[in-house]
Amino acid sequence: MRYAIITGASSGLGEAFVKALHQKYHLVLIARREERLKNLCEHYSNCEYIVADLSDKKDIVKVFETIIHYDIELFINNAGFGDCGYFKDTDISKETKMIETNVLAVHICTKLALKIMKKGQILNVGSIAGLMPAGPYMATYYATKSYVVSFSRSIAYELKEKHSEVSVHVLCPGPVNTEFNKNANVSFSLKGISADECVNIALQDLKKGKTTIVPTLEIKAAALAAKIIPAVIMIGACAHQQKKKIYQKSK
Repeated sequence: MRYAIITGASSGLGEAFVKALHQKYHLVLIARREERLKNLCEHYSNCEYIVADLSDKKDIVKVFETIIHYDIELFINNAGFGDCGYFKDTDISKETKMIETNVLAVHICTKLALKIMKKGQILNVGSIAGLMPAGPYMATYYATKSYVVSFSRSIAYELKEKHSEVSVHVLCPGPVNTEFNKNANVSFSLKGISADECVNIALQDLKKGKTTIVPTLEIKAAALAAKIIPAVIMIGACAHQQKKKIYQKSK
């Protein structure tokens, strides 16, 4: 039986991956909210779930104890969240949990998945934020996604050099219309795409073997701009966008 693992599967991009993949794989859905996981497994075929908070290393161990003998062909590290505000005033406990979820969980899950997968793909969900030089007013979130992008690209190179049958990829979307907005206390100043559209692009580019997957021409242009425009200008532009979010959420 071919397995795909999806973290953060209870909503947003995770749920869209479930919808897109349930007929192709036996899915293992991982998230904190059991009721949502249960409903997804009742609605879609070929699903099972594990309730886990991936910011807790003990829960990560529990997940891998369950899936260690599964024939995993796709592992999607999707769990993550953000926050917006003046760093001096933002909640340190939320930021710490963000680092544990966005960075440590992705790091540990990627390493453990590589140890048990014989062939297939690992997709780490980053963000266009991870391709920017910095993100004032979303400092912690941008830093976590920069880690995910650099980490994923580095491992992808190592695996290619070793001719591994497992490959690592990173998805870097811009705004996506999901619960991210509510959890991050923001309202996007740019128009977002649907989770289904983002997932469809991601899966198409996975088939092509792309390491860094950037959906939509607008976000590709932003990624290109980050490469050629001086960092101080890009950081100012990012700050301007984040301030808009803070303004919009206060209205």
